[in-house]
Amino acid sequence: MTDTVPVPEPHGSESTRRENAEKGFVAPESLTKNLQNVLVDFIALSLVAKQAHWNIVGTNFRDLHLNLDEVTSVARSGSDALAERMRALHGSPDGRPAVIAAQTDLATFPAGEITTHDAIDHVVRAIETTVGSMRRCHDEVDSADPTTADMFHEYIAQLEQQAWFISAETRTPN
Repeated sequence: MTDTVPVPEPHGSESTRRENAEKGFVAPESLTKNLQNVLVDFIALSLVAKQAHWNIVGTNFRDLHLNLDEVTSVARSGSDALAERMRALHGSPDGRPAVIAAQTDLATFPAGEITTHDAIDHVVRAIETTVGSMRRCHDEVDSADPTTADMFHEYIAQLEQQAWFISAETRTPN
């Protein structure tokens, strides 16, 4: 396997022509760009969670196995909601595999079997990176479109809850 992935042209989000029936808000380029960046990390998070789900071994396997399905569900729901929001605002989401591989901020997840404790560390970092993507662009998104920022709030809360659930497995009391 190669360390680089070619990204097809064109890559990233583009604006679409407005259709006659649509007279609503059109996202500024900065909003579309921010949504694309977050979308990429949501898609990558769903892949990381499934990779961990399939390959974990060790203590508390079943609990983590089931919890990783919850993370996958939140990530898939978030990616769909954000991509559809982009379309509603006349943006064009780009979820092609090469684009995700090239643009995500998430660290590469190890191949093969992984202990539950190591998987917890990787998955929590992936969740925190995805939340960080939303938090970094939140103010700019909120300024352009408070409705989209409200969507961010919903998914930040859900993902931070999942990070807490998963990380509690290996934490010790203060």
